[in-house]
Amino acid sequence: MKYEYIVQGIFIERPNRFIAEVMIEGVKVRAHVKNTGRCRELLVSGATVYLTDHCNSMGSRKLRYSLIAVEKGEMLFNIDSQAPNEIVGEALSHGNLPLPGMCQPYRYRREQVVGQSRLDFIVEDCLGRIALLEVKGVTLEDNAHARFPDAPTLRGRKHLEELEKGVVDGYLGYVVFVLQMRGMKSFRPNDEMDPAFGSALRRACKTGVVALAFDCLVKPDLLMLNEPIPIELSDNLRSGYDDILGV
Repeated sequence: MKYEYIVQGIFIERPNRFIAEVMIEGVKVRAHVKNTGRCRELLVSGATVYLTDHCNSMGSRKLRYSLIAVEKGEMLFNIDSQAPNEIVGEALSHGNLPLPGMCQPYRYRREQVVGQSRLDFIVEDCLGRIALLEVKGVTLEDNAHARFPDAPTLRGRKHLEELEKGVVDGYLGYVVFVLQMRGMKSFRPNDEMDPAFGSALRRACKTGVVALAFDCLVKPDLLMLNEPIPIELSDNLRSGYDDILGV
């Protein structure tokens, strides 16, 4: 996924979840934040950020800039909440996202209503097998270990419940955690923040939902699905790529 017209700035503050105040070339501007999550560990005063400049495509936009990435130490994090779905779609289209139990090539539909939820993808493989697939973008990092969620998420738990019901009804089910950074040693649910989500994920995996995690190649103007990352669930639960990763 490529971005155009990238500019660098310095983060000042976030008056609300939709807006950031940023200094660009000595001028204080307001920018749209493309992530309504907390991002408290990333959006700190003085952080270097990267924004898309919409000066040539304003249309009905009120703000010229959109904040999409931020530096934390030597690492670069993409915080565009729409990007994980885009790069998963690209990976499915180009054969770069092998799904255990399915064969390529895939056909897929986006944003499909399943039960009481809207899931990100319904995927059909070359043998006609159908899978329900939900994507979760991950921006929380702790000592090179990725965590999700960064705030309690009832919606996320409902998605897992729909995947679990789908597996019981005979579909394949996948939840793909897209780590919007590179260099993570592992991923695990953030039980300290939302124990109910962690319990829902483990219960879904016991039922047959396959959990996958990938880190990303991140540049100011680029986000691309990279490599599978080990998932820490429990001693008796395995994630989708454990055999490949030697876990």
